[in-house]
This record gives sequence, C-alpha cells and structure tokens, in this order.
Amino acid sequence: MNVKELNPDSSPQAAFGARLRRSRSERGWTQDELGGRMGYSSTHISSVETGRKMPTLRLARSADAALGTGDTFEREWREIRHGALLEGFPEYLGHESRAAEIRLYEVGVIHGLLQTPAYASALAESAVKRGAITPDQADERVALVMERQAALARTPPPLLLVVLDESCIRRPIGESAVMEAQLARLVEFAELPNTVLQVAPFDMGVRRPFDLPITVLTLPDRSLMSYAESSQRGHLDRETPSVVPILGAYHQLQAEALSQAASVAMINQLRKGTP
Repeated sequence: MNVKELNPDSSPQAAFGARLRRSRSERGWTQDELGGRMGYSSTHISSVETGRKMPTLRLARSADAALGTGDTFEREWREIRHGALLEGFPEYLGHESRAAEIRLYEVGVIHGLLQTPAYASALAESAVKRGAITPDQADERVALVMERQAALARTPPPLLLVVLDESCIRRPIGESAVMEAQLARLVEFAELPNTVLQVAPFDMGVRRPFDLPITVLTLPDRSLMSYAESSQRGHLDRETPSVVPILGAYHQLQAEALSQAASVAMINQLRKGTP
C-alpha cells in the first residue's frame, strides 16, 4: 500500500494532517478505524491527513476525543483558522475578548456580535454560493461569530455601544423569518443593562462622520485601540494620538444618530412591515 509522504513544514494544514496520521499510527489504527471513532469516512480522514482537505472545528474536536489528545487538534485548528483570517483580525479578536468598552459602527449588515446563528448562516451560505468560501469555511465563520459573542458573556460584561447604519436593518438577509428573528434580537440587545443601540438614519447625510465600519476598544487599563478593515487587511491602531480623534468622531455619530428609544421604535416598525 502506497503511503504518501508528508511535509509538515509545507503549511499549517499539512502539519495538522501529519500530526493526525502520526497519532493514528501510534495507536495502530487504520483510517477506517479512526474514521469510525470520529464519525468520518476513511476517505475524509485520508484527505485531511494528506492536506487535500482543510480540517474543521468539528473534526478537530472529534480527533481530540477519539485520540485522547486533550485540545491539541482544536488548538492547531485555531492556528490554521487564524492564519486564514484577514491580516490583523486575529490580533484584534484577542483584544475584543477582554475589552472593558466596545464601540461599534456598522454599515450594510448587522455586526457579528449581534447576529443570530440563522442570520450568520445566511450570510455564510451566500458566500458559498458565490464561490468565495467552501461549505467548511462557512461553518467556521458561523462558529467564530458564536465564539465572539460567548467571549463577551463574562463577569463583569463589557459596555457595548453600537451604532448601526439604517442599511443594516433594512437590507433583507435570508428568509423573512431569519430577518424577523434578527430584528427581535436587536430589540432584546437594546434592553440589556450593559448595552446601547442606536440607528444612524439615512437622512443624516453628510453629518455622518464615518463612511466605513469602525471599532474603538477601551481596554481594562483604559488604553484605547481602533480597528478598521480594507479589502486586503485589518488595521489595528494603538497610538493614542490617532485613536482619540476617532473616538471624538464616534461621539459625534452618537449625538447625531437616533436615540435608543427611537431606534428601537424604527426596528419595531420594520418588524410590523411598516416603512
């Protein structure tokens, strides 16, 4: 039987596959036996071991459970996944998960920290249909959204200030039931004691200080950090002289946007089918 030689140094994906094969071989298991324990076919295991198929979070956790390796494969999967994310974003995620205050402005779609699983899935499935990502990558995107939200469910929770461009709540994503549940989620979010939700209406016009999404974090030591994305990379700025003007512009945005009560009223009107 021919066994394909692996070069673990060729890529993180190849390193994952080589570790999986080595762990399996050390136990004297065939790919069929490992696949049976993990809930995958031997063909799927072979594709992962040889680097032809990208491992998923589910597969990594199944491998750890079957092989008794703790969270070794899950941690390796996260390294692979972070390497595939937009440059600068993995580092941002680490800061987001421990920030004392998070200020967000989003355009076009509901921000990930407020998305329902169904809304996140609809966005990911659309990307699959366009050929932008694979189904496995779509699953990973949704899992990441849920992980980010779970990271904020801590004690004490961060103060979360959100301004959504009106396009976020008017742009239909998925079936009508998906959008209804997402709008209901926004109303629930606004009722939390550590959140403020506002809508920046279209008629703000040129009074809108930002054209693109922006995030400003206040870390536990009260230092500031901003994050913004281009099509190629995410930009994390820790320089206070650069971030303070962005924070000032965010305050202007909040002053011009609808109040939380008026924002929730607009969302509820949409839920009733009223323009």
